[in-house]
Amino acid sequence: MGAACDEVALMSGPLDIALCTTQGQDVPGPIVPDAAPAPARGSIAIDNLSVIFGQPDKEFLAVDRVSFGIKPGEFVCIVGPSGCGKSTILNAVAGFEAPTEGMVTLDGAAITKPGADRGMVFQQPGLFPWKSVRANVAPGPRMAGRSDREAYRLADQYLEMVGLARFASNYPKTLSGGMQQRVAIARALVNRPSVLLMDEPFGALDAQTRAMMQETLLRIWADIRATVIFVTHDIDEAIFLGDRILVMSASPGRIILDIPVTLGRPRSADISLDQAFLSIKKSCLDIIRRESLLAFERQA
Repeated sequence: MGAACDEVALMSGPLDIALCTTQGQDVPGPIVPDAAPAPARGSIAIDNLSVIFGQPDKEFLAVDRVSFGIKPGEFVCIVGPSGCGKSTILNAVAGFEAPTEGMVTLDGAAITKPGADRGMVFQQPGLFPWKSVRANVAPGPRMAGRSDREAYRLADQYLEMVGLARFASNYPKTLSGGMQQRVAIARALVNRPSVLLMDEPFGALDAQTRAMMQETLLRIWADIRATVIFVTHDIDEAIFLGDRILVMSASPGRIILDIPVTLGRPRSADISLDQAFLSIKKSCLDIIRRESLLAFERQA
């Protein structure tokens, strides 16, 4: 550049780029690249989590020094014998249960209370029987400050996602169990959470409806790519749905096995005949059978 230029040095990564003006006119500078994409949401870290229930003289250690991490968009299933603390871990991530020791974080921030960034689906749909399906889904956006019109628009959008758009005006009593649970899933998703928490959501359904709901959930997850923590007693369900399976010990609950599920996606029902599927199932069943027997002996 000549002496007539007034240079202004800018830093762009490792390069020094000079902009100058010549005779009062700006010389075009380098094209500034688009901003880097926002980091994916839904990263969970559980660090040395312990949860104790009861009074000091009658304390019950439900979860004992549990640590694991979950990447954004990962589908993780938790299995284990009854009473091992699966739901307690889920409730700690939801913000319903405070850790006695340790910490639970979401995207680096400590979880201290429930929030719209986490959606929860329970075993029972818990719908308001006096409200329409649409009105059961809409409260989340309304509590977030959306207008009634916008809340109902979002409710309709997510009812479409779960295949219930034409039942929006129905009341819960007119729906089957599987349909009611789909309404509950739409209600959990309508706030666009980065994490979906599911506590045995299909446990009360018949086998055929359960299989249909599993496939529906995988289709929805493929669209939204939220992080999912799914608690279940059904080993086949955990293998069919999950990227990983965390196996818990008898109470007090600890993580004793972290199994990657290397089966490809998308998955269909006949994957249960795959040798890799059967191998994972045997590993889980052997451990859970042992831990369930241990739990029974302790209770006896």
